[in-house]
Amino acid sequence: MYQHIDKYGAQEGIEIYPQAGTIDILDKAAYVKLFRAKMPEAVIHLAAMSYVPESFENPEKTYTVNFIGTLRLLQALKQAGFAGKFLYVGTGDAYGKVDEGDLPIDESRPLAPRNPYAVSKVAAEYLCYQWSQTENMDIMMTRPFNHIGPGQAPHFVVSDFARQIASIKLGMAEPVLNTGNIDVSRDFTDVRDVIRAYILLFRHGRNSERYNICSGHEISIRTIIEKLVVLSGVDIAVKTDPQRVRPVEQQRAYGSCAKLKNETGWEPQISLDESLQDIFKYWEEKLANG
Repeated sequence: MYQHIDKYGAQEGIEIYPQAGTIDILDKAAYVKLFRAKMPEAVIHLAAMSYVPESFENPEKTYTVNFIGTLRLLQALKQAGFAGKFLYVGTGDAYGKVDEGDLPIDESRPLAPRNPYAVSKVAAEYLCYQWSQTENMDIMMTRPFNHIGPGQAPHFVVSDFARQIASIKLGMAEPVLNTGNIDVSRDFTDVRDVIRAYILLFRHGRNSERYNICSGHEISIRTIIEKLVVLSGVDIAVKTDPQRVRPVEQQRAYGSCAKLKNETGWEPQISLDESLQDIFKYWEEKLANG
């Protein structure tokens, strides 16, 4: 995400503070010092523990980083005299399990987080809402659904499959793709389109409002694998790994981005096929170059 923000900022003439991402989110004093030295006009709060299995292994750290970290960042901004816009990046996972008859999911849907990561992000979202009401701070909250793109960590599903398939193509692994349940569908948006949504919200979004960031369409994991295999040009067997199968999993999920579109004019510009091509090329080059 960070490298794409830097690139987008350079293209749009937006100065990015790369040093902000090197400070411990819990170190309020360090952030006060940074902001007093150079006050930003806007802040995108991306710092989080975001890997769901890790949140089950270490829920206390997840809550501390994601909730207390958000509080300390807000406090640091207030103490330094921040008067700009603050964009909190939450998660579409906040909605929890949704009946298929209630799809697509819009912002009016009650939140029902089902893992420590989602619980921590919901708590921090409500904290941001409170600050938007009581601390004279202009804050918008987002709920991104699954996003994908080159450079994404391999523990995310599409990046993981692209890495495995690129490894097979390069002769570094047997032609077997290990997967979980691939007959589920999700809503994927390219990270570069997600970043455009963030910037448009700074320009057109409203204080204290929540916004889904999603494509508004669902696609099955099986279809994504099929597309990646075609890109690789090799024959690959798909093998279900019981360790990768979640005991309780939503079969279908996709969101509504109507509110974001209506208020900002945002539309996804990067197709799924283009995203997958870029992701596969990233892993092919990265693995080939060691």
